[in-house]
Amino acid sequence: MSNPTIEPVPSAFRFHRAGCEIELRRFQPGDETAFRLLNEQWIAKSFVIEEKDSEVLCDPVGKILNHGGHIFMAVTGTRKIGTCALLVMGSGVFEVAKMAVDEHFRGEGIGRALLEYTIVEARKLGAHRLYLETNNTLSNAVHLYESLGFRHLDPQRVTPSPYARANVFMEKFL
Repeated sequence: MSNPTIEPVPSAFRFHRAGCEIELRRFQPGDETAFRLLNEQWIAKSFVIEEKDSEVLCDPVGKILNHGGHIFMAVTGTRKIGTCALLVMGSGVFEVAKMAVDEHFRGEGIGRALLEYTIVEARKLGAHRLYLETNNTLSNAVHLYESLGFRHLDPQRVTPSPYARANVFMEKFL
């Protein structure tokens, strides 16, 4: 499958995939419910929604945006089909987190485009390092991260995660 052609538009990217025009853009008021539902969908399917998940998913503005983080959305028409966040970890360092694509749109390159968009936006924000946590059972996600230049970290080198499911830790230098 070829990568989507991403065309820049003011503060967003648009491309065609799955028979739809997909827009990648920054979080807007009203995206809160979609952000929560998209993440709950994938987490509940393979894991348990943890207390830290609930805190962040129920208040993305307070827990992410108000702390200098960013949230990006993939949208087709009025339907929000994907999301990815950047959480501030320190000066020039962000955690890539809460990445999700609606299960009806998976396998269409939307996750890759969303992550590429997130990386571009992180560079614009002056990031020099991205960090992420995932689980080894999410092999498609791990492969995606590897294909975009994320490298595995020794778990001994990372601060313990608040998520019981996290057992893969990766970073990418920009």
